[in-house]
Amino acid sequence: MLDLVFPDTAEVAAGGHLTLGGCDVVELAREHGTPLIVYDRATIEARASSYSAILGADHVYYASKAFCCIAICELLEGLGIGVDVCSGGELLTALTAGFPADRIIFHGNNKSVDELVSASEAGVGRIAVDSMDELERLSKVPGHSRLLLRVTPGVEAHTHEFVQTGQEDSKFGFPLGDGVALDAIARAQELDGYELIGLHAHIGSQIFELAAFELAARRLAALAARARDDFGFETRELNLGGGLGIAHTDDEMTPDPQEATARLQEIATDSFEEAGLQAPEVCVEPGRSLIGAAAITVYEVGTVKEIPGVRTYVSVDGGMSDNIRPALYGARYEAKLANRMDARPGPLVAVAGKHCESGDVLIKEAHLPADVSPGDLLCIPATGAYTYSMASNYNRVPRPAVVLVEGGRATEIVARETASDLLRFDRHLDGAPVEA
Repeated sequence: MLDLVFPDTAEVAAGGHLTLGGCDVVELAREHGTPLIVYDRATIEARASSYSAILGADHVYYASKAFCCIAICELLEGLGIGVDVCSGGELLTALTAGFPADRIIFHGNNKSVDELVSASEAGVGRIAVDSMDELERLSKVPGHSRLLLRVTPGVEAHTHEFVQTGQEDSKFGFPLGDGVALDAIARAQELDGYELIGLHAHIGSQIFELAAFELAARRLAALAARARDDFGFETRELNLGGGLGIAHTDDEMTPDPQEATARLQEIATDSFEEAGLQAPEVCVEPGRSLIGAAAITVYEVGTVKEIPGVRTYVSVDGGMSDNIRPALYGARYEAKLANRMDARPGPLVAVAGKHCESGDVLIKEAHLPADVSPGDLLCIPATGAYTYSMASNYNRVPRPAVVLVEGGRATEIVARETASDLLRFDRHLDGAPVEA
């Protein structure tokens, strides 16, 4: 039986090959090359349905920063959920994929005037206001969107400091202290053409316990009660953001999205009712917890270097350019050989990337077969979120291809970059374009 970190449809075929969505991963690597990111459509749909089952699809917004491309947006739009974007590029992608503008939330701590104009012209359903400067910009941009006020509730989620966003010292949102958030509510209500309908808070990512959400909801309820008493403002919508974690290794356990969502709704309702308020409509913005477990990344092993008495490095044909998370904030993963899933695990080795950085290590300790060799296909599961979306061309390495599998069929949804792509925006010393 495969570890729970693999996508739902993952199986091991008779020859020891990993299959996903009915497709042989070894054959996918031969056809599309490596590194290769493979998404399982069934897993994405199952996670989205878990959220929709509790709140209704119109109260679920996919956090597209986890992985934003037209095909994934088209898939999720077809499920009836909304999308959360935080740049003009993500907005363009969502609109091109056919998302109705009223099912889009526009986020971001430094939205430009041009981005706000684009959002206004598209008619996005909600803008999550993040600062006093943004309120000033909105006063000069004619629009008719509904507004959410993003609040930093002073809650430190138990996760890596780089993905904490709800603590007081944060670039995001309005703090509760010194009446800042309350003042922002008053100013937002005065904007012509816009309607403030609720509050938003996102406290971080990779969260496994819901206690931090409960504290955030109580503080938001207290703010809502004060805003009602001072300004007559009724909080009709409460967006608790995303942040629910997923397992990347077999010593972690992914919270059940449906159970967690039901609990979040209960927490919000109880918090507002205890504050003497009518319970608001609850919305969430899952990103990693919706798409993270749906993908694997496949690499080809190129070099196996044993340092006697120290460690063995298994180097693959990708690395920090397609998955920066281990180098950025110590993310942990597991690995298997997709071409020999039934091989017995051997001593611990380090899985290294090909980049010219000592820190380009994807996994510090992985149990791979003792005879792992060049040509083996190493796969890392739970790489569906914040891998391709954070990819780069460091060392002039092209970004990988992305395929979506279902029912034995694989569809390329992002093409592999080529050498010509790497030179496309370069210019010669005289300013002339580079010929491919």
